[in-house]
Amino acid sequence: MLIQYSVVIPAFNAASTILEAVESVMSQTLPPAEVIVVDDGSTDNTASVVSAMTGPVRLIRQTNRGPGAATTAGVATVATPLLATLDADDLWLPEKIRRQVEHLANDPSISAVFTLARTFGGIPVDSAGGLVQRLWTRTTMLIDTAMARSVGEMVDPPGGRGEMVDWLGRCRDMGYCLGMVEEVLALRRIRPGSLAYGRDEQRDKGYLHVARRALQRKRQLAAGPHEEVAR
Repeated sequence: MLIQYSVVIPAFNAASTILEAVESVMSQTLPPAEVIVVDDGSTDNTASVVSAMTGPVRLIRQTNRGPGAATTAGVATVATPLLATLDADDLWLPEKIRRQVEHLANDPSISAVFTLARTFGGIPVDSAGGLVQRLWTRTTMLIDTAMARSVGEMVDPPGGRGEMVDWLGRCRDMGYCLGMVEEVLALRRIRPGSLAYGRDEQRDKGYLHVARRALQRKRQLAAGPHEEVAR
């Protein structure tokens, strides 16, 4: 099976996890053409860890702008017809991409496909009892590159949470069909300090911002292309 795909990993202060994340990508039964790690202004040695890696791993560095902006920067450089994304502290299981490619091949109406994921704390060994979720987010996404670019940049809302909710909402508003492989093919790390950890009033305000943007889009669609919607 000759499939060309690239992987974009936004990373901020991920020196302790980025190697393991990249290794899980390179261990795929269907390996990538390239892994693009975007260092989003880290203050630790994330860049040094990535620079020391062997294989088709490329490092991009930028000032700290958020995971959405870092993902967007990586997507802009992808040259393959498919791209996948992964958070820097999460992991893929070896058959993830192969199963997603098969899913895409079996349903031509789908432009992007996601998977189930199991949560874990510090190390993969403790993942057996973790929560299983249908994870519509960066860690499980495999997507047509042209489609991803047509949707536009991932906008980081206030607080740092919700950029993928907003971006996938825009995908659906544009009529793109998103699929789900109902298998656990990724591991999601939940630990203090990570964006996915717990509830946080300041971080969660991003979701309110995203909800307002979605409502605005729906009003605009209902009004039609020639009518102005009050902001």
